[in-house]
Amino acid sequence: MRRGTAATALVAFLALAATACGSDGSGSGKSGGPVTITWWDTSNATNEAPTYQALVKQFEATHKDIKVNYVNVPFDQAENKFDTAAGAKGAPDVLRSEVGWTPAFAKKGYFLPLDGTEALADRDAFQPGLLQQAQYEGKTYGVPLVTDTLALVWNKDLFRKAGISEPPRTWDELKADAAKIKERTGVDGFWGSEKGYYAQPFLHGEGTDTVDAAAKKITVRSAPAKKAYGTWLSLFSGKGLHKADTTADSYAHRQDAFVNGKVAMTIEGPWEITNFYKGSAFKDKNNLGIATVPAGSTGKAGAPTGGHNLSVYAGSDKAHQQAALTFVRFMTSAKAQETIALKNSTLPTRADAYTDRVKADPGIAGFQKVLPAARPRPELPEYSSLWTPLDTELPKIADGKESLDKGLDNVELAISKLVPDFTE
Repeated sequence: MRRGTAATALVAFLALAATACGSDGSGSGKSGGPVTITWWDTSNATNEAPTYQALVKQFEATHKDIKVNYVNVPFDQAENKFDTAAGAKGAPDVLRSEVGWTPAFAKKGYFLPLDGTEALADRDAFQPGLLQQAQYEGKTYGVPLVTDTLALVWNKDLFRKAGISEPPRTWDELKADAAKIKERTGVDGFWGSEKGYYAQPFLHGEGTDTVDAAAKKITVRSAPAKKAYGTWLSLFSGKGLHKADTTADSYAHRQDAFVNGKVAMTIEGPWEITNFYKGSAFKDKNNLGIATVPAGSTGKAGAPTGGHNLSVYAGSDKAHQQAALTFVRFMTSAKAQETIALKNSTLPTRADAYTDRVKADPGIAGFQKVLPAARPRPELPEYSSLWTPLDTELPKIADGKESLDKGLDNVELAISKLVPDFTE
């Protein structure tokens, strides 16, 4: 999202670049002082960042030879800012990188391979699938910090009032439950999203994706994909199914309805756990139900794996890289991840961080159970950008302004420009 004039953008970039260590050796401790590394944290500045800032202070207290220049960069700006800074040899030493950014920055040579380094000394503690999507061409370029996936979240009280004892396992069951909830409680049973990321479980349920990365083929218009999007579209009309909201505030409208008991089910991720608890429907946290997304016609269910890694800038000098590796190991340790989970209600990436205290939060415990069904993203630098054309076309389809076939034709054309060496 761009704001202001080009001059304003330049000033903002220079301000960030000034906080980055770069590779010129500044702050390297040559005079005997501590090494100062810069970390760009992309977490929510209000709800999550204070926890990370407190951990930085803990790190500095036990590592007197390393100082951390903490900078919170808005998530929606961080990818472009890092890309620009790294290209100018002035990037931060450590980046909290969304998992989808990892292969793209690794391909450009901006990230340091971490295999065999201190940062990955606890490699076996991390979930294999999360390490897999931190890799590019056989090397690992990030240490998983937090993870997430999508799940079916549901209101247990509304289910009880409707006489339903368990969440639906298929999309057909979801439709039947939604109708029953509407009939017996008066509220809608399900409210879906019109965004591409939230349509991903439908594709996985039909055993497909927008592209086949291994075969270098665009599959968004294949028969399984059309079936998946057809199922997705069918959930915007029918008894107990909320119509598509394609307004600018659609996400906020859907969240508000769910947390205040105006709709019984939606598809959502663990980043909303703390907000769920703020709603009137979930003052009792145990009223929040969390289940694997319903399965498609293949009988399988799957949602995309998301989250963030900590990655080290390849352009920093050796002293800064070593300090950065030490910092990354601390921040991704079991103890640090436990602290992050308890404070921010986010999901750890290593099993030993799911302590009894962490699992006492029903939201975290619920999402932990659905993680095994999550699907790692393919090793494709352009993969995350493939959702952009879907975000353009799917709202038109959901709103009835464009046919499914026409919309997917447009998506295929847009994807072909993003991955020109892929066949249709």
